[in-house]
Amino acid sequence: MDAFLKTCLIVCPLVFLAGFVDSVAGGGGIISLPAYLMAGIPAHLAAGTNKVVNGCGTLMATTKYFRSGKVRLRPAIAAALGALLGSTLGAQLASMIPEAALKTIMLIALPCVAVFLVLKRDFGADDAPAVTVEPKREALISALIGLFIGCYDGLVGPGTGTFMILCFTAFLSMDLLTASGCSKAANLASNVGSAVVWILHGSVFWMLALPAIACNILGNLLGARYAIRGGSKKIRGMMFVVLGLLFLKMIYDLFV
Repeated sequence: MDAFLKTCLIVCPLVFLAGFVDSVAGGGGIISLPAYLMAGIPAHLAAGTNKVVNGCGTLMATTKYFRSGKVRLRPAIAAALGALLGSTLGAQLASMIPEAALKTIMLIALPCVAVFLVLKRDFGADDAPAVTVEPKREALISALIGLFIGCYDGLVGPGTGTFMILCFTAFLSMDLLTASGCSKAANLASNVGSAVVWILHGSVFWMLALPAIACNILGNLLGARYAIRGGSKKIRGMMFVVLGLLFLKMIYDLFV
């Protein structure tokens, strides 16, 4: 079998799955980036191709959420601007803060988040009472969410969308579905910024990127449809999957 065809058979199904998971609860990068590495793609090409592919898929998911009225523009735009700044700061801090120390903190935090979601079953529920937040305060909180989660993205990366959903829900009392829509819009900005950098450095495997983009877009569209039809309950279930995968990845990175 042709080597490129083998690569596509490894990457494309996993990229489709990553798009589906990411459009529902964030965290698709936990699946997609290892897919390229498993196929033998060099790390820099894997990272660049992954950003371009995920950016295209996120664009489609964001459009789907927006058309369904599940994106609130003010918090989404404020968070996007904060994320752009935060990811830049995070990348610079990466050389100053030991990654192992941050991942150890994450290993402690992730089970706590999972336990919280189990105990607080009404967290982000569709029928939760609406809370009105003063516009300036909403924009400020959203920008800070983008800043801090964007900084995490620059430092470590995996699970950025998931944590953004949790923050939108916890600090702005959004239901999980609306929080997911806003996080997609914010993630889109950071993905585009990163993708442009990788493209300018020539670190994109375009022959593989094209079929991967098609698979990722399909996964994102189906995932967004699944989330919009299923509501916060479906997103909540998928978040447990993402948190579990992220926990296992952190353990692997620290001890293997």
